[in-house]
Amino acid sequence: MSQLLDALEIERVDSHLHPLGSFDVDDHPVPTGREEIWRFTPLKRLRGLHADASLAGSGVGAEYDAPEAVVVESLEAGNALLGSSGFVPTDRIAARVWHESGRRFAITVPSDTELDRPVFVTLTGTDTETATATHAVITAGAHSKATVVLRFVGSATLADNVEIVVGDGADLTLVSIDDWADDAVHVGHRHARVGRDARFKHVDVTFGGSVVRHDTTAEYAGPGGNVEMLGLYFADAGQHIEHRLFVDHTAPKTKSHVTYKGALQGEGAHTVWIGNVLIRKVAEGIETYEENRNLVLTDGCQADSVPNLEIETGEIAGAGHASATGRFDDEQLFYLRSRGIAEDEARRLVVHGFFNDLIRRIAVPELEEQLAATVEAELAKNVLDGAF
Repeated sequence: MSQLLDALEIERVDSHLHPLGSFDVDDHPVPTGREEIWRFTPLKRLRGLHADASLAGSGVGAEYDAPEAVVVESLEAGNALLGSSGFVPTDRIAARVWHESGRRFAITVPSDTELDRPVFVTLTGTDTETATATHAVITAGAHSKATVVLRFVGSATLADNVEIVVGDGADLTLVSIDDWADDAVHVGHRHARVGRDARFKHVDVTFGGSVVRHDTTAEYAGPGGNVEMLGLYFADAGQHIEHRLFVDHTAPKTKSHVTYKGALQGEGAHTVWIGNVLIRKVAEGIETYEENRNLVLTDGCQADSVPNLEIETGEIAGAGHASATGRFDDEQLFYLRSRGIAEDEARRLVVHGFFNDLIRRIAVPELEEQLAATVEAELAKNVLDGAF
């Protein structure tokens, strides 16, 4: 009986949603689109990132603005920091980036250090013809507290890996903002290892780009860790935005909470949210909840939302998930218009209300006004196009 249970556990971990990883590129066949983990992704629009297109480009530059205590450095292949999060590629793109990155860098917050302002890293794309590959390692030393903001702008074809190491007792917020031009393609992998009694908040904001696909995973290096994943996305006509999340409860008395919200407008706008939580046998006393909400503003949009829970032990404090996709609430619109508010302004207020709670939860004051303004700009596109 014990052997049977062990076999079932292995089968579940090596699931169709999260296959076992490998650093060997040849262990990851070129996807066809029939695989479960690729069935939503428009492979023909990835410019060969999923196959064997060159990753030799240098069309993404980086600028850093960091407090004095932070260490920012370039890394050579084989540096001990690479892989320090326990990251192992689970698809061909991530494996190729591991071996072929043209730029590898690390951002390290020393132990027992509390930053008085965020670390800002702006990655600017200038070339879509030849793909660029980058690999970053972000480390928050034990009992440190920091916020790191990655902002992607310009035009590029980018594949990147970002490793995050949150030391014991540390508190790290990582904000990733895709504010690309309309022609950008970005396939990103983020993996976090969260230490004992540590707190990690990951915020993924996606507005720009032609195709953006992010795989975000987290695991625990000890009990008491807390992971919060927040996401905000806004897809316009023809845009494909895909977020795939995996929280692996590898230690007892850990917590995770995932909340992603998205809006869609325009013909062919497509969003995908795949959430999965694995609660291993050792993860007794854990708490987890994941939710995804989508607001469809116009006809011609498609939002796919698939929450999953894999539970290997019944000794948990709580686990649940929720998913909802709905059209613009005409009752709210009617209520506001009956109070003398113009239709365009009423629609704007409803959408801002949909996102506002999430923006506040990001808790980075330097970004709140910027994100609210970006939502406003996205709404203006539909007003100008006459879709509302």
